[in-house]
Amino acid sequence: MNRRVLAMVLAGGKGTRLYPLTKNRTKPAVPFGGKYRIVDFVLSNLVNSGVYSTYVLTQFKSQSLLQHLRDTWQFGNLLSYQFIIPVPAQMRSPDETWYQGTADAIFQNIDLIKRASPDIVLVFSADHVYRMNIRDMIEFHNEKGADVTVASIPMDRSLASEFGVVEVWEDGRIARFHEKKSDAPTIPGDPDHVFASMGNYIFTSDVLIRELYADAFNEESSHDFGKDILPSLIHKADVFAYDFMENHIPGDPPSVLPYWRDVGTIDAFYEANMDLRAITPALNLYNSRWPLGPTREIHPPAKFIFDDEGRRGHAIDSIVASGGILSGGLVRNSVLGRGVRVHSGAYVESCVIFDNCDIGRNARVFRAILDKNARVPEDAVIGLDPETDRHVYHVSENGITVIEGVPSSVDVTVMQLANPGEGQRKSDRLR
Repeated sequence: MNRRVLAMVLAGGKGTRLYPLTKNRTKPAVPFGGKYRIVDFVLSNLVNSGVYSTYVLTQFKSQSLLQHLRDTWQFGNLLSYQFIIPVPAQMRSPDETWYQGTADAIFQNIDLIKRASPDIVLVFSADHVYRMNIRDMIEFHNEKGADVTVASIPMDRSLASEFGVVEVWEDGRIARFHEKKSDAPTIPGDPDHVFASMGNYIFTSDVLIRELYADAFNEESSHDFGKDILPSLIHKADVFAYDFMENHIPGDPPSVLPYWRDVGTIDAFYEANMDLRAITPALNLYNSRWPLGPTREIHPPAKFIFDDEGRRGHAIDSIVASGGILSGGLVRNSVLGRGVRVHSGAYVESCVIFDNCDIGRNARVFRAILDKNARVPEDAVIGLDPETDRHVYHVSENGITVIEGVPSSVDVTVMQLANPGEGQRKSDRLR
């Protein structure tokens, strides 16, 4: 890339549909896939694509996200243009308000864009699970001579009411935006699919700055890119749709299709985690040429112990992150985070378990999500009867039981590593 590129990542969303996983954290900070956070996907895509200047705009319940960025995404500032810097909401609007929309979030930090003097600005969301070679999108933007490029993905037309849909000409130029309309036009030549906006945009810098100022002083605007700025731009600028299905990740065979998933609900989040367990997963975390997240690891390897009949620690069709110990328990079709303990006689099936959870002896857990530091008592049964679970836990529309954990600003395992032998809870010892 021969143009100066600055990335602005929008990471301040409440994620209300992911409650209770967002009870104590913003949506981009929700753990995913055993050892990552949702925000790691957009940041990994940027770094792997050679974009090293990134501001992460935060707002709601940002402490967990800020800590994660500090602990895992600091470059060391060897060069002035290599940084990932979190930017808390600073209330720079005339009324000193929180961000009023996606466009307002960028406008309130417009001084950062002016100071960097980039040729193009990437405005990307931190809310989705996907891999993307952003270099391809930048090259498309350059080749088209575009003022704005909108990353778009084909979706079944039945889902048009759930997304912002772009109507495109055959050359890829956007003719119109349709915000969550069931009758939105389909893709030319493909009557079964619509082009849904992924919430990722590339702007030529001067066009972005001009439109942000115009929008800020428009009292009728909701100050949102999808609702306000982009629909108005198509009449006075060159706005194109980039087809995400044409994107290719280095190191992936040509047969691997691009993966993008909106994990805005408990059920969608659960299914995306389950996608990781396949023999050939649609979301490939094992491509060494396109790593996900920082590589630093402070946890020991996972361990499976005891080989007695009826008391054998093992996992089948599952992901077990570092630091986990399966002590005579059985895990099937599940994703386990770091430092998870599964004690003798316990059975875990089709679950997503976050860091430092403890599954007691002879407990049985099915189709559940356990938040960080959750404890399942001995002999407990969770997930077999959603109606019974509703009296105690949050249960999703599709019957996924969510067990809240213990909020902590510091990872329990990190505390134990820093103070070995001190403060070890009885429930953490192998039994």
